[in-house]
Amino acid sequence: MTDLAGKCLCGAVRFRVAAEPVATRVCWCRDCQHIAANGTVNVTVPTEAIEVSGELRDFTSAADSGNQVLRRFCPVCGSHLFASSSARPHLTVVRVGNLEDPSCVRPTINIWSASAPEWACLDAALERVERQPAPPQMSPSR
Repeated sequence: MTDLAGKCLCGAVRFRVAAEPVATRVCWCRDCQHIAANGTVNVTVPTEAIEVSGELRDFTSAADSGNQVLRRFCPVCGSHLFASSSARPHLTVVRVGNLEDPSCVRPTINIWSASAPEWACLDAALERVERQPAPPQMSPSR
């Protein structure tokens, strides 16, 4: 089992994920571009597998998919750490840039590629989905 660990920029929030990622994606939706000025690389994990120490703040907004998205961030440094959708509350997106070892995961797909700017460097070896892909499937053991 993968044990992913990470923290925000200032270290006030730390987290550990005790589960294998369900999906690893590069997201090019406009919300992710606002967060990162680029696409964001994310792992999707079971929500119950995340252990957090430190205070988080929340921001909820409507996504292009029509779902409500809860974004969680550090109130000290503003690092965006997690997101979850009203359509799939049992899954949480973790921003890979906050992992202690971001190289421990590798994206397999570009999502919302239709929203990517013309200058975006999308890996041609990765599958592309123009908008919201089908939800990731958790393994039967969960």
